[in-house]
Amino acid sequence: MLAGAWVCLFSPLAAAALITAGGQRLSRRAAGYLATAAVGVSFVATVVTFASMLARDSADRSAVSTAWTWLSAGNLDVGLNILVDPVSVFMMLIVSGVGCLIVGYSIGYVDAADEERRYFVYIALFVFSMLLLVEAGNLLILLGGWGLVGLCSYFLIGFEHERPAAVAAAKKAFIMNAFGDATMALALFLLVQKTGTLDWGPVFERSEGLSGTVTTLVALGLLGGAVAKSAQVPIHTWLPDAMEGPTPVSALIHAATMVTAGVYLIVRAHPLFELAPTIQDLAAGLGTITLLVAGLVALVQTDIKRVIAYSTMSQIGYMFLAAGIGAYANALFHLMTHAFFKALLFLAAGIIIHALTGEQDMRKMGGLRHRLPRTYVAFLAGGLALVGVPPFAGFFSKDPILAAALDGGWYGRLLFAGGMVGAFLTGLYTFRMIFTVFGGEPSAFAREHLHVPHRDVPGVAMAVPVAMLAVLATVGGWIQFAPFWTPVSNFIDPVAEPLVEATDFEEGLASVLGVLIGLSGIGLAWAIYSKRAVRLPAARLWRQLLEHKFYFDELYDLVFYKPADLTARLWGRLIEQPIIAGSVNEVGEETQSLGSRVSGLQTGFLRMYVLAIALGVSLLALLFVIVR
Repeated sequence: MLAGAWVCLFSPLAAAALITAGGQRLSRRAAGYLATAAVGVSFVATVVTFASMLARDSADRSAVSTAWTWLSAGNLDVGLNILVDPVSVFMMLIVSGVGCLIVGYSIGYVDAADEERRYFVYIALFVFSMLLLVEAGNLLILLGGWGLVGLCSYFLIGFEHERPAAVAAAKKAFIMNAFGDATMALALFLLVQKTGTLDWGPVFERSEGLSGTVTTLVALGLLGGAVAKSAQVPIHTWLPDAMEGPTPVSALIHAATMVTAGVYLIVRAHPLFELAPTIQDLAAGLGTITLLVAGLVALVQTDIKRVIAYSTMSQIGYMFLAAGIGAYANALFHLMTHAFFKALLFLAAGIIIHALTGEQDMRKMGGLRHRLPRTYVAFLAGGLALVGVPPFAGFFSKDPILAAALDGGWYGRLLFAGGMVGAFLTGLYTFRMIFTVFGGEPSAFAREHLHVPHRDVPGVAMAVPVAMLAVLATVGGWIQFAPFWTPVSNFIDPVAEPLVEATDFEEGLASVLGVLIGLSGIGLAWAIYSKRAVRLPAARLWRQLLEHKFYFDELYDLVFYKPADLTARLWGRLIEQPIIAGSVNEVGEETQSLGSRVSGLQTGFLRMYVLAIALGVSLLALLFVIVR
């Protein structure tokens, strides 16, 4: 069981090392095959680990393996540990499985791109970093994986570094995630001081005796990291800009890896969060606010990838809601189904963008249903799963979250109401996108670039992942159908025992209302964007508010950037230029002046140099006589 986990972890790292060492001797296509095969090996190793775990009793499904002691300081010993238990294996299956499909898709998508080998090195390192994060046997190793994920996302978002927008988006993602990294590091410092350990089991046991203030600060620090990495309000503005990266990168970041890390952290560290119930409530509340904010902003986006990006923020909000109220298995189950249909939507969008020579503006599309029929079917399956229409995957995972919220008292019912509004918005913005892109007649731009029916899939490398994800988005949710069969909950609950448990009535009520409200959103989208029987009111103020994304970027610019820029300019004018630069200039000028004087002594006559040497020797001899 443990051997498979180590193989899963280091296989992508080995591929990155081999591609780097191969350099130009390794063909571009070979680099893609090697990266895909390595992530595939990780998935196979995880399946073997999962099968071995199922053969054991539920009480004997957790094990820790240590490669070596990485850090020893005083009483603190931190090893390179991996933890293999139901939660980590569940995440490993998602990261390596969906990640393998996305990396394989990249072979066709970035074919013949400049520096293609560098791309596959980055993406293999990205998968390794995420696997290190989810397998980490202690909080310090988790923090290492956490930081590496942020670094790799910086590389991948800014992969097309010749475009200023991509570079700016990469820097923005890195800086905003660094804020969350810092709050996590502070929480770890506090844990080391108060408990003397960072290993999962001991830190949970010793934290039970800590004061409420300490546990609240620790949970708040961890939540800061989770909110930043998962792009939840208020540290969320980096995620839409991350769409500047290649489409497979967007799929990997949004579906199976980076943005799900915050949900994993809350579930993994749930004993710490349960000691600070106020912070748990805050996590659930932030998730609900995010799903509403993202759903509203998605209504006015015109970039197809940005609409899908805001839907990611919204769906991660549902996961935060679930993890915050203690429905841990529900959060992870929705994480899994979300990986299926969100990766599908991004990769299908990549086919559309590929067919339209890089165009992402939905206003230049339209009528693609007849030109890209297979892509339309796949995209429609992803959209129905996103909205939560049965029998697609999202129905089986999102509605149990809303049902669990009903079991959480008045606060839970408030969250339930927010989740229902989010379901309506999801139906509206998802099918606004579908009707705009695929419905109606082809636009002039689409006709120009698609003179004849375009092949839906430019190659097998892109066809197979999209087809497999379409199947998973359609039937993947049937793995669990609460309350009738719950294998995911049965697998996760022994490690992360739920705090809430919905009744059969609550399950039924949430399902019926969720489906009806989602369908009503689809119906309104049809009436507005397909049938055009309804005209939106000219609410200029609201539209301006949504187009500016609730002015979060402008607020951060006003509060953080402009004061820092003004301070830098003042220091430059008052200190750097007159004192630092001025003194350096004076030193340079004096040096030049001295050099000019000395150069005057260089006459070029041999007799002068002999005289100078003789004079120097005489002075030295006199000095030795005087010293004696």
